[in-house]
Amino acid sequence: MLRLKTWLTGNGWALLARTLGATSVAAAAEAAEPRPWQFGMQPPATVVEERLSTFHDALLIIIALITAFVLGLLVYVILRFNHRKNPAPSRTSHNTVVEMLWTVVPVLILVIIAIPSFKLMYYMDRVQNPEMTIKVTGHQWYWSYEYPDQDGLSFDSNIIPEAELKPGQKRLLDVDNPLVVPADTIIRVQITGTDVIHSWFVPSFGVQEYAIVGRLNESWMKIEHEGTYYGQCNQICGVNHAFMPIKVVAVGKGRFPALGGRRQEEVCARRGRAACCRGARGAGWPPLRAGG
Repeated sequence: MLRLKTWLTGNGWALLARTLGATSVAAAAEAAEPRPWQFGMQPPATVVEERLSTFHDALLIIIALITAFVLGLLVYVILRFNHRKNPAPSRTSHNTVVEMLWTVVPVLILVIIAIPSFKLMYYMDRVQNPEMTIKVTGHQWYWSYEYPDQDGLSFDSNIIPEAELKPGQKRLLDVDNPLVVPADTIIRVQITGTDVIHSWFVPSFGVQEYAIVGRLNESWMKIEHEGTYYGQCNQICGVNHAFMPIKVVAVGKGRFPALGGRRQEEVCARRGRAACCRGARGAGWPPLRAGG
């Protein structure tokens, strides 16, 4: 949060950041899934989502103040210039000062909003010194994941049908093969598609990127807390669009190589041949590479 507040200070929003962001760190550890009757965004699990949430809350205050101001003007006009109190209406058609104000003030408000908005957009867009890469491919109607720099393991991730759900698994959110990544690691996410346009969206990460045939889009994330996080395809992609959930399990860096070896064993066993994975079966993935 210190980095977040420092970022906002240059724009005069530090006090607002402290007021709105006080509870975000405490709530981040619980960031995982949508909850019944939830109000607002999911608690952030990455720095990007922290900044998005704070910016969203700041805009909400600005919008509320503008709405209250306009409502106040309407109420004043209704009470002050109704036909009883003002039977002979003015025929004034122009007022230079008022016209300048209602042109210049909205422009200034938009500029104030645009400066932190552009900073955040560029921050979200640029991957700085990634430690690993994940490739995500969207299909009708499931996801494929690949670890290009971690021995090239790849697998498909399909929704678990409601009839096959086990106790504790979540309807429309749980999958047979979740994406496993290390926490506290800068991860480049490359996203593409094979048929129609999909969208890989995990609210707690602040990551939403389109999967388009013939294009390789890119985003990034650095998950600050271990846990399980859920998302969904949020681009209408056909009859089973609602059945493309995303499940990401963030584990500690120390546990990640061992889980990689276990995943290799599982995938190889399902495919029925040892050649399905490069490298030694069950040996685990190589160490994460800084600045890869």
